[in-house]
Amino acid sequence: MKVLVPVKRVIDYNVKVRVKADGSGVDLANVKMSMNPFDEIAVEEAIRLKEKGAASEVVVVSIGVKQAQETLRTALAMGADRAILIEAAADVTTDIEPLAVAKLLAAVVKDEQPGLVIAGKQAIDNDMNATGQMLSALLGWSQATFASKLEVEGDHAQVTREVDGGMQTIRVKMPTIVTVDLRLNEPRYASLPNIMKAKKKPLEEKTPTDYGVDVTPRLTVVKTVEPAGRSAGIKVGSVDELVSKLKEAGVL
Repeated sequence: MKVLVPVKRVIDYNVKVRVKADGSGVDLANVKMSMNPFDEIAVEEAIRLKEKGAASEVVVVSIGVKQAQETLRTALAMGADRAILIEAAADVTTDIEPLAVAKLLAAVVKDEQPGLVIAGKQAIDNDMNATGQMLSALLGWSQATFASKLEVEGDHAQVTREVDGGMQTIRVKMPTIVTVDLRLNEPRYASLPNIMKAKKKPLEEKTPTDYGVDVTPRLTVVKTVEPAGRSAGIKVGSVDELVSKLKEAGVL
């Protein structure tokens, strides 16, 4: 079984994001970029499936700017077998929308014929949490989102997922789309020998035109602002004053 893993190049999660002075977006100048953390977990899970003998090949795909090659090489160094880069934007500030990404991934799936797609539940830059679900709809495949445990059993996958009320275990028919959550695994660090080997692994470059997909944005960012600063707390002198303040805040 072949496993396909989409990965996205995002601002490193350790970097404090700065908003441009004119409010037109986020400042990406000289900012460290890395693989989306949820996607990193997805790559790790695909590699573990291969190590268990449940998967025969792990293919990673990234959609965005040419610099995403670095992200794909990281995935290859972790243990993926080959990579596909779909260069869909020339400017690093251009974010390809979830529907366009899902359409491109659907085209890749039809070419590659994987038995399983493992993706991060969301990207930490736009927090859309939509691509996996859209891909499932486009392909007509089953889906299991927010996975914290994944077991492949023949032509079915058993997935434990996080829901508001706790944990839910479902069984889905393969082929399927699984989006992963933080508690699924701990991604490995790529060793130096594997980083060197990754440079020789195949990385195919494509464009949206090759798949007949239009990636023209349908959304316009009107304004970007930083979240309001948290106001300071106050001290109260008695229980009665505390109750009064809670009533004023609408808590009671």
